[in-house]
Amino acid sequence: MPIEPRVLIGRAKRMFAGFDKPLALIVFLLLCVGLLTLYSASMDVPGRVEDQVRNILLTFVLMWAIANVPPQTLMRFAVPAYSFGVALLIAVALFGLTKKGAKRWINVGVVIQPSEILKIAMPLMLAWYYQRREGVIRWYDYLIGLIILAVPVGLIAKQPDLGTAILVLSTGLFVIYFAGLSFKLIVPLLLALVIGVGSLIATEDRICQPDVQWVLLHDYQKHRVCTLLDPSSDPLGKGFHTIQAVIAIGSGGAFGKGWLKGTQAHLEFIPEKHTDFIFAVFSEEFGLAGGLVLLFLYLLLVARALYIAANGATLFGRLLAGALALSFFMYAFVNIGMVSGILPVVGVPLPFMSYGGTALITLGIATGMIMSVARQKRLMQS
Repeated sequence: MPIEPRVLIGRAKRMFAGFDKPLALIVFLLLCVGLLTLYSASMDVPGRVEDQVRNILLTFVLMWAIANVPPQTLMRFAVPAYSFGVALLIAVALFGLTKKGAKRWINVGVVIQPSEILKIAMPLMLAWYYQRREGVIRWYDYLIGLIILAVPVGLIAKQPDLGTAILVLSTGLFVIYFAGLSFKLIVPLLLALVIGVGSLIATEDRICQPDVQWVLLHDYQKHRVCTLLDPSSDPLGKGFHTIQAVIAIGSGGAFGKGWLKGTQAHLEFIPEKHTDFIFAVFSEEFGLAGGLVLLFLYLLLVARALYIAANGATLFGRLLAGALALSFFMYAFVNIGMVSGILPVVGVPLPFMSYGGTALITLGIATGMIMSVARQKRLMQS
């Protein structure tokens, strides 16, 4: 007996009840923009767009699955996920695989990068901790939170993987701040950061000399900072990425050269044009107008996620969704800043646009968790 269309529609609605429609629409639009840009950036590499479509389909399946998991169930995975991630990071430090001078991977039957796990496990763990301390949070709870955060961040930075370390650190700090850490304690850190950046700019001529050693950073990290301050000091080496990306962005003008007409990308001047530097390809072809539209989409993404966080039914949900919302901001800010030449090149993808399965799946899981918090609120109101 055939099923009535009305019944099919009802089943479909129940199946996707976990999706927050505005958030899902924003993510869908970003993915569409990403595919258009990736097609232009990868015209010389057949199959890359098809691979990304497969990654997107897998991401939506995971997003849907996580969105339908209650936050109370997500809490049960906090400690195991954090412990498993830290254990893998220790294993990487002891006998991980080294590629291009960095020890970031481990073979467990398949080669994985454990630091990706911490992008989700860290806010999950800290949100779980402060949920358990709700109503009795004391000053030492913030210190414990910092220790929980410092262990994986230190292991990731040692690999070295500064980009991932920054993302994990920032996401954890967002949870601690939302848990009630006084802004008065953050102001001195911000002032110290401003003074540090100012000192770097003022003393660039002296500290960037080849014979000057930077105690806390590797040589390649020193070169990244120094070429950020003066890309022309190594135009065919460390400064090449920044110089070519800035040229591409500037050559796009107000309205861009048009889709598929970006010369910097198609003449192979932009390195990593399908991953970390895809924003340069987009800006060259769609110009300032396109860039503003893209920034507006990211603003909507963060704003919708923060709205969900603010209306979360539990402290755990509010902390988790709030931290993940601002992690989207950090992804976009660091990537666009890096491509635009105002931040060092650290290898952070542009959310929902850069090619690659691992980062896309991580972002999809984060989005699913935010949708889970929204779904819990809707169920309580119905």
